[in-house]
Amino acid sequence: MARKTERYRVQGANSLWQLYKTVSFFKVMKCFIVIQLGRFTPSLRVKNAMYRRLLKMKIGKQTSLALMVMPDTMFPERITIGDNSVIGFNTTILAHEYLIEEYRLGDVTIGKNVMVGANSTILPGVTIGDGAVVSAMTLVHRDVPAGCLAGGNPMRIIYTKEQMDARRHEDPFWKS
Repeated sequence: MARKTERYRVQGANSLWQLYKTVSFFKVMKCFIVIQLGRFTPSLRVKNAMYRRLLKMKIGKQTSLALMVMPDTMFPERITIGDNSVIGFNTTILAHEYLIEEYRLGDVTIGKNVMVGANSTILPGVTIGDGAVVSAMTLVHRDVPAGCLAGGNPMRIIYTKEQMDARRHEDPFWKS
């Protein structure tokens, strides 16, 4: 399934060269400063409050953005992360793509109880369903259904929700 992005054609120089026709310089500077502070902030409460209030990101309760997570610096308001999710170290969440002849914008929705492993990249227009697990170093270029385990570059579904449920049922580690 294709990512859900809006496409905007440009003429002349590549779209990144025309960046400030797309988004205000002052918005980019504000977002950049807030995100750089957030990347190094060890307090999850402070980081989440900064991102919610100053960047208008939608971040659920008890959600953890690890150190060095890089939310989109131009359109952070297009990112939604559900309750009790973990976004791993140095993960990048993009809501934009600037290409040669066009730029694309897309909402990123990460569900509740989602685990995204370290050093992953989430592209614009992607939805990661509730309870999904994305392994480390994954390029999330399409939707991840709820409850699935996905990983790789390019990403693929490793286990469906049904397979994950069966593994949990069989594995003594999951029985507590």
